[in-house]
Amino acid sequence: MGKELMTGNQAIARGFYEAGGHLAASYPGSPTVEMLEEIKHNYKEIYAEFSINEKVAFEVGIGSSFAGGRTLVSMKHVGVNVAADPLMTFTQTRTKGGFVLMSGDDPGMASSQNEQDNRLFGKFAFMPVLDPSDSQEAKDYVKMGLEISETYETPVMLRITSRLCHSRSAVELGPRVEVEIKGFERDIKNFGMIPPNTFDKQFHMKDRIEKLGKETFKLGINRYEPSEKTDFLIITSGLVYQNLKTLEQDVSIYKLGMVYPLPIEELRNLSEQYENIIVIEEMMPFIEDQLKIEGIKCEGKKFFSFTGELDVSDIRAGLEKAGVIEPVDSAVAQESGEVMGRLPMFCAGCPHRPVFDILKKTKKTIIGDIGCYSMGILYPLEVLDTIISMGASIGIMKGMNKVLKMAGKKEPLVAVIGDGTFYHSGMTGLLNLLHRYDPDDNLTVILLNNGTTAMTGGQPNASSSSYGDGSDMNVDLPKLIATMGFDRVRVVDQFDYKEAKKVIEEEIRFEGLSIVMTTRPCALKFKIKEPNFYVDPSVCIACRTCVKTNCPPIHMKDYKGFDKQKSSIDPSMCVGCSVCSQVCPVGAIKRRV
Repeated sequence: MGKELMTGNQAIARGFYEAGGHLAASYPGSPTVEMLEEIKHNYKEIYAEFSINEKVAFEVGIGSSFAGGRTLVSMKHVGVNVAADPLMTFTQTRTKGGFVLMSGDDPGMASSQNEQDNRLFGKFAFMPVLDPSDSQEAKDYVKMGLEISETYETPVMLRITSRLCHSRSAVELGPRVEVEIKGFERDIKNFGMIPPNTFDKQFHMKDRIEKLGKETFKLGINRYEPSEKTDFLIITSGLVYQNLKTLEQDVSIYKLGMVYPLPIEELRNLSEQYENIIVIEEMMPFIEDQLKIEGIKCEGKKFFSFTGELDVSDIRAGLEKAGVIEPVDSAVAQESGEVMGRLPMFCAGCPHRPVFDILKKTKKTIIGDIGCYSMGILYPLEVLDTIISMGASIGIMKGMNKVLKMAGKKEPLVAVIGDGTFYHSGMTGLLNLLHRYDPDDNLTVILLNNGTTAMTGGQPNASSSSYGDGSDMNVDLPKLIATMGFDRVRVVDQFDYKEAKKVIEEEIRFEGLSIVMTTRPCALKFKIKEPNFYVDPSVCIACRTCVKTNCPPIHMKDYKGFDKQKSSIDPSMCVGCSVCSQVCPVGAIKRRV
């Protein structure tokens, strides 16, 4: 069928399709989000959904596997934390339909709040971990993962990193192979995971991993590339292998496709042929530690960073330290030019901007959450005071409030959360506010309802249909919140700046618990554009109030005939949201007609 350039995400989707995949579920999170988008748009034979959160996606996948369906569940690395409860029990079962968990790790934290290494999760759960090095392997390892899952009766983790998710390489295309769905067969001892059924499962997990470690040679997934030199053997995996090969060094390499379990006996025998073993891996010393535990002498993190990505220059520097290659003469080393930095900022017309402009002026403690609005913690907005994890803002606000009151330091607290994050894991935190609620708790929740999961590309959430995006869920958020037991819910159009400011300030002053929900949709997702605004320099007093809203089209510039810079609006970028015009104290910003 020929070859095609594909990202790692596209290749995984293709591999699942060719392997006769039946069901794919996910929660959108970079770097894995495009994988499910690819399946939804191009492979209609597969049922695909963005579930309400990672735990639910994993549970939908479990049901598919129980019924004999080939299953792929994807999420970013921190999403596995959310799915950990069902995951750690599901791994005890004897898997029926092949089950692959795609975990998108993020060395260097390109789009994440931490850098956890989910290879450790695989070992923690007695689950084999595959680590592809390019798009072709990403596709092939999906097929192999499903076969391993069904042969060894275990879920399999396909661990992929941000760089590989988004980089492209050639992939050989193949036809789809149809796989029969055998249906659910009642087996209480296998699917009813409570004692006494779980006692023998601990041995089952241990035995299957040990068996797989001894039989990896059957899979042909690990590759030994010998050199005539015996001074060094490099053990590596994933995209790091490709970066190492770019250096074109005459050195022996053992390239791992499966990083857990390791082929210990094969590596032990190989190690006896070499004077030094060097492990090159991003983030934690996962491979290195396993080898050392087995008594195989090696070094790795002594020469390579424990954080961030390892590119070609990093690998070269580490190998120089280890004495594997000769140092490059610094006088002839090529220096790369610096790339100008770019501030993260909200899109033009983003409905979050007026809310954050209002909140910044309140000078109150603002507890943030995960979403586009997380950028509110960064310069130049610097509105948010904390960010931890999805849905955490409301619980953090409650805990902070309780201890501040104990210390006699009562103050108004505000939590900000988006609609997608609210459905994901904020609802439970909100409900918990009713537990031991004190009527004089001065707490305000700002619910930014923009009708989409905007940060990851505009995937639908439970109330997107009310914004007309064609999705199939239309939850009435104010009604839902009222049904939960909250009687003070105010709905406001944040593009009516004065009214929004009035309402938000009133609720922050209110002695009690209140919720403010904003209503404007995501400008990017819904392609919102109105006639643009312009600045009349003869009226502008250069106060920079408009500039401080952090809107991309607004900047200061020189005007002919004026001694100082005045504000200006790029008409090609302005979408006509009107916020700058409303905050201007002298009426210098006007809509173009």
